[in-house]
Amino acid sequence: MPKTSVQRIVFGILMSITMAYGMEVYNVALREGGLSAMTDLVFWDALKETAYMWLFVFLFSNLWGNRLGRALAARISRPEDAPFLRSVFLSCCTVLVMCPTMSLTAAVLFSVLPGAGSWGQLPALWAGTLLKNFPMALLWNLFAAGPLTRLIFRRLFPAEGA
Repeated sequence: MPKTSVQRIVFGILMSITMAYGMEVYNVALREGGLSAMTDLVFWDALKETAYMWLFVFLFSNLWGNRLGRALAARISRPEDAPFLRSVFLSCCTVLVMCPTMSLTAAVLFSVLPGAGSWGQLPALWAGTLLKNFPMALLWNLFAAGPLTRLIFRRLFPAEGA
């Protein structure tokens, strides 16, 4: 996977965009009446929110999300574990850090600032947002955003000699 600073930045941008878009589709669909009532408009509205939310994902993951995720994964995995297993641990641990971070960000941006909730209600709004988003964030990361990001990254940076 990423070996240089440029590759790490490109990988981070790709992962931030794929995670943000998937989570925005999920949250916009819930806000618009639920997953069973989704329309094509959900994808467009989610894209509009992704246009700025990916920046928060990228910033927070680079400030602490990736670092803490790696540290947590290192505590539960061993160097002799299969690379796939270590990758799963890293993905899970990164979501464990980033989902509370982004749930707090979303609670502030979509509930408190527009006036749908007060600063006094922020802990409850944060908890509700986290409980709603964590299962989706974990599954989206493991089964969609992570594999898609790695696929695109491998196409952009093919292994030398391959």
